[in-house]
Amino acid sequence: MDTQLNVQSTPNPNALKFVLNTPVKSEGNYTYTSAAECEGNPLAKAIFNLSTSISEVYFFDNYITITQDGSAGWNTLKEQIESTIFEKIGAHDPNFQTPAAQTAAPEATGNSTELDQINAILTETIRPALQMDGGDVQIISYENKNLKIFYQGACGSCPSATMGTLAAIQRILQEQFDPEITVTPANPF
Repeated sequence: MDTQLNVQSTPNPNALKFVLNTPVKSEGNYTYTSAAECEGNPLAKAIFNLSTSISEVYFFDNYITITQDGSAGWNTLKEQIESTIFEKIGAHDPNFQTPAAQTAAPEATGNSTELDQINAILTETIRPALQMDGGDVQIISYENKNLKIFYQGACGSCPSATMGTLAAIQRILQEQFDPEITVTPANPF
């Protein structure tokens, strides 16, 4: 099967979503923040090696979201990333092993029944839109009616994540879960 690649912009001006017709991560998702973390993933390492401006490489389902620090122009960088993906995708293993320290997302803290309810609401209402934009959201904790979340992929440094998306998450959870819930990001914006 010939590899097909479609590059999509995201609401984050510093992130692009590279969608393939083949899986890049069979189960779950994973974010790399440096080439040093990429021992089990030569494709991710090759992408980081293209430019010091690349700050994050996020794998989910059939796409890779690349985030840069804004110091490089996308035109040249995009072409280099596309070439690298075409060169490396044939040998890429979508079941790649992740570094031991981050094999699984950190276990969210809080009441498991409440966390399950919140996760179900996010999966139904918020995650599809974030995933379409090349990102996702992970629950870190839920204590004293305060939900702490971590934005992944393009959402991690997106200007709209701190305002619009956060407000939407809180509003939906207030309507469908608890009118007193507050939502705060764990990301360093």
